[in-house]
Amino acid sequence: MVSREDFEAFLDRLAAAGATATEVERNLWRVRPGGALDFDVAVSYAPPVALLRVKVMDLPDDPAAEAALGRRLLELNATDLLHGAYGFTRDAVVLTDALELAHLDYEEFRASYESMTLALGAHLRDLAALCTPDGVSVTGSHRVPAQTPASPAPAATAEAR
Repeated sequence: MVSREDFEAFLDRLAAAGATATEVERNLWRVRPGGALDFDVAVSYAPPVALLRVKVMDLPDDPAAEAALGRRLLELNATDLLHGAYGFTRDAVVLTDALELAHLDYEEFRASYESMTLALGAHLRDLAALCTPDGVSVTGSHRVPAQTPASPAPAATAEAR
């Protein structure tokens, strides 16, 4: 099983690749990807699992928009996510993954983390467009404008990987 010290070494390796990891409390870290990605991944060491979680956005107030968003998230879960899954909490959309610590290695941890960050980079504008008529949604404290020809969807870069 991966020890806490081993797990911290995983986080240090992410930091060497451009991410910033800050311990919020014992066994809980906030990891901010490098580059243009502007969100936090909550990472916890909770034997027998490690948990990764991102708050994607607030749920829309409109029930029809919430239903459309839920359907799209299920489609993305089935077709586009390698690790983790989208889901609803009381008032937010989250992306989460759980990794078994018994046989976890850095490559699997990094693959989960990168899959989540790349998925958000690829999906966020599409999801935001489902939430409001003008395609603008608040994610955390940041507004995500609707995609226009003048603002193409972000491409996956080496920094985001």
